[in-house]
Amino acid sequence: MGSSTYGTMDDFLKQCQQSGDAAYTAIKSLLEKLEDPSTRAEARIFLSNLQKRFDTEAASEQCFHTFHFRIHDILLGGYQGYQRRKKLTMMVIPSIFVPEDWSFTFYEGLNRHPNSIFKDKTVSELGCGNGWISIALAENWSPLKVYGLDINPRAVKVAKINLYLNALDENGQPIYDGEKKTLLDRVEFHESDLLSYCRDHNIELERIVGCIPQILNPNPEAMSKMITENASEEFLYSLSNYCALQGFVEDQFGLGLIARAVEEGIAVIKPLGIMIFNMGGRPGQGVCKRLFERRGFCVTKLWQTKVVQASDTDISALVEIEKNSRHRFEFFMGLGGDQPICARTAWAYGKAGGCISHALSVYSCQLRQPNHVKVIFDFIKNGFQEVSNPLDLTFDDDSVADEKIPFLAYLASVLKENSFLPYEPPAGSTRFRNLIAGFMKTYHHIPLNTDNVVVFPSRAVAIENALRLFSPRLAIVDEHLTRHLPKLWLTSLAMEAGCDVEPLEAAVTVIEAPRQSDLMIELIKKLKPQVVVTGMAQFEAVTSSAFEHLLDTTREIGSLLFLDISDQFELSSLPGSNGVLKYLAGNILPSHAAIICGLVKNQVYSDLEVAFVISEEESIFKALSKTVELLEGHTALFSQYYYGCLFYELLSFKLADRHPPAQRECEKARTVEMIGFTSSAICALSTGELSISELQNSSVIHMDVDQNFLPIPAPIKAAIFESFARQNLAETEIDVNIGIRQFIKGNYGFPTDGTEVIYGDSPLALFNKMVLCCIQEGGILCFPAGSNGNYVSAAKFLNANILDIPTQSEAGFKLTEKVLISFLGTVKKPWVYLSGPTVNPTGSLYSNEEMRGILSVCAKFGARVLIDASFSGLEFLTEGWNMWNLWDSLSKLNYQCNPSFCVSLLGGLSFEMLTGGLTFGFLVLNQPHLIDAFYSFPGLSKPHSTVKYAIKRLLGLREQKTENLLEAIVEQKRILSSRFNCLKEVLQRCGWDVLQCCGGVSMVAKPTAYLGKTLKLNQSSNDGGANNIADACELELNDSNFREAILRATGLCINSGSWTGIPSYCRFTLALEDNEFEKALECIVRFKKAVLGD
Repeated sequence: MGSSTYGTMDDFLKQCQQSGDAAYTAIKSLLEKLEDPSTRAEARIFLSNLQKRFDTEAASEQCFHTFHFRIHDILLGGYQGYQRRKKLTMMVIPSIFVPEDWSFTFYEGLNRHPNSIFKDKTVSELGCGNGWISIALAENWSPLKVYGLDINPRAVKVAKINLYLNALDENGQPIYDGEKKTLLDRVEFHESDLLSYCRDHNIELERIVGCIPQILNPNPEAMSKMITENASEEFLYSLSNYCALQGFVEDQFGLGLIARAVEEGIAVIKPLGIMIFNMGGRPGQGVCKRLFERRGFCVTKLWQTKVVQASDTDISALVEIEKNSRHRFEFFMGLGGDQPICARTAWAYGKAGGCISHALSVYSCQLRQPNHVKVIFDFIKNGFQEVSNPLDLTFDDDSVADEKIPFLAYLASVLKENSFLPYEPPAGSTRFRNLIAGFMKTYHHIPLNTDNVVVFPSRAVAIENALRLFSPRLAIVDEHLTRHLPKLWLTSLAMEAGCDVEPLEAAVTVIEAPRQSDLMIELIKKLKPQVVVTGMAQFEAVTSSAFEHLLDTTREIGSLLFLDISDQFELSSLPGSNGVLKYLAGNILPSHAAIICGLVKNQVYSDLEVAFVISEEESIFKALSKTVELLEGHTALFSQYYYGCLFYELLSFKLADRHPPAQRECEKARTVEMIGFTSSAICALSTGELSISELQNSSVIHMDVDQNFLPIPAPIKAAIFESFARQNLAETEIDVNIGIRQFIKGNYGFPTDGTEVIYGDSPLALFNKMVLCCIQEGGILCFPAGSNGNYVSAAKFLNANILDIPTQSEAGFKLTEKVLISFLGTVKKPWVYLSGPTVNPTGSLYSNEEMRGILSVCAKFGARVLIDASFSGLEFLTEGWNMWNLWDSLSKLNYQCNPSFCVSLLGGLSFEMLTGGLTFGFLVLNQPHLIDAFYSFPGLSKPHSTVKYAIKRLLGLREQKTENLLEAIVEQKRILSSRFNCLKEVLQRCGWDVLQCCGGVSMVAKPTAYLGKTLKLNQSSNDGGANNIADACELELNDSNFREAILRATGLCINSGSWTGIPSYCRFTLALEDNEFEKALECIVRFKKAVLGD
């Protein structure tokens, strides 16, 4: 090599001798010549001569200490590469990892894979060091490309030199393989923090291999330095031995860096890709395997041996971990030791001159459901890293994995892609009902559609709601299905009352019957019940004959039939024979019959239940849907998502039915009149302004629902996902009792000592049980005018005795002491319902002083008070308003009150904690008689363990005053305040009188300029309500038609004065998604033009 380029070899060595940094500068200059095609051969010859100068082991070692580099050969045993080489030529420098037992063991593990594993594959090696393994992979197995990655910039430069050392012969000429490629075609080296290079360049990998540090640096501050090629040799070398804290639970074992590498690898590896990692056995083999398994990998141990603990690695960090935890690391005394010793003992033994060793294993890992797992980790990487630690995708049973992993992927995609969860009709999620109908159509050839399926929280709720809808004088119920029915129904003997008499709660008589069809039919013929609810014995369910006999018998008697198929229904790609479903494939379900199916057969959650009812009678479908809305609110959305995933997985691989559906026979004519809905149900369903269907050719803007469609904060999404991602939840992790009691005391000052706190799926479900207690006690339920219309309609549906308490606009339609004194003086056994601190729907606020006065009046008259705080927590106009302290008020009343006086507190967290999609209700009772009465109505849908886990997590964040959660609550209050002011301005401009709103998600306003005016309508409406307006008509606007008028004219759905209980005042929900809110404002302006003109 000419002196014009490098000077002499002696000049090169003289520069290297100065220092490690000087040697690196000279080597980097040499790399520049190798990368230039015009000087490449010359530079390679120079390296050959350099190696020959130090051609013995002793000379090579002397070169390393004197000149800060060496070039030596790594022998590769019996394997032969492209040129039948058995060795690679490698340069090393002091600031990079020197190949030792660790990397040799790793390579031995790679060799245990079949040769085809890397052939024509895209491979990345993490922590490539001087690059010898990446080069050996390319030499041995002909991959398409190997990306050698290392965070140490000097290591990458040396690896590139080593690539040229082995890609070119001693004369600087390319060495070609059988495919006419060189190592330069197959290998690249890049500076990269783990897989950041591949991620940033959108490189998809098929194999990822890695041998990276697994001990925390005993000097954590050292790891915070900037990594540059000018950093000290000692620091750059430490990158090969130590890692920093990575924020993973595996940090406690020194495996945090590998955990991060695995999660980054999931993002860039192809679905059938394989990861292979070298793992020190110090934390224990179980811990090492679990790192991969809990992230969804199937793990195979390729190779295991023992290696001497590197003398240049300080294990004191592991000693510190043992000091602060129960975990014990595994070391051995010498290579022959077979009894493990802990890190502390190993440290002491090593300090005393002893030789310590540890196990070293090579693990091959492949994702069990790669596409789903990728979706899960994509969600985690987008701002939800804290969910990674509790995530557990370890499954002993493949059937459990096949069920849970797809659901977690779906949940992750829903939470990532949606800032809020969309409105779903009370009949159930449209997607879920579509999937049920699709399953019935695909697997059982029953041509159902979405409007034949109603979803309920549970089978017990479905049965009770159906019985309440008809309130039969006598019902026969399968003895296996009576456990959750009210005790009064099971003990009443009021069977002789005339069919035309509206029964009281106690007058509904349920007779238990055996499931066997011949015995059931005998009872039906003798007792002539109005409703029959039964399942089928297993031996009778295989054919349809028993079902047909039941249908014929109930039709002849005039009984409604609700048949439960829960025990026979199979969520399977090969479902067993089911006689009921066989019948429905060839026959329309008669109008007097409905099918009930409870879904409880899943592999993961034995207590996660959803039920659905199939009816092909439109009136029954609509009525049952509205019982969900009135009595439950809705069915838990995430439970529907879970079972929806099971249906989806069964339908996803099926082709569309290539045959037209078979003709189904119509039902036989009925000769006996069937029981109808109760008068109370008819009244509530027809006048309650309940949910509507979508309009033809247009969607509805829902300002008529008590839901929050504002963005769900990240902590809530994380808590929801974590609740399902966890496994084996301990009872303490789902026990919300302490947190809820603290929440109640902190927010309302309500005393909880010596009380019973009952939890439900929703506050509405708990409220309705209290209504039943009121009915059972013979009480009169008193609603202030301006209460939530759905609550009032629910009480009407249940046939409660109801009175309205007058309120005035001057007081914000709140109760006043003066009015209450006058009212309660005329009422016997009053039960006073009170929404507060935030009143729904008006948005007014009760102050602590107002509550003290109201409770004082109620105490004087012995009223039972139910305070509903479930709409509170988002107060935004609070100047001059002080938080409640009910304990102070109640403690002063207890000495002077009427014995029948008591106060119960109903609440929820849906608004207070912005729990997007999660509903959770609580009820605090403090009177034994009332507690006993409540538990006599056992059919309460209770929150699932995952909901309780998420709620407890959120309560903990709230108690800790976690910044991002508190900021989200403040932001939503700001949005609601802004929304109110904006809507107020538009309404007033359009001729409405607006009541001041101080909090919550809804407000009221009076259409003063519109009442009595005429609106011309040209389109027909069919919203599922009682008032369908004919085509091309003119309406004189009033409370009875205002809702439908604005809906048909604009597509905006609000509630009228019929719902609010305040004559002419309409309710508007504020918490809409941004675009929907803007559309709602446009609708209000458009309605003004339609009625009042420009």
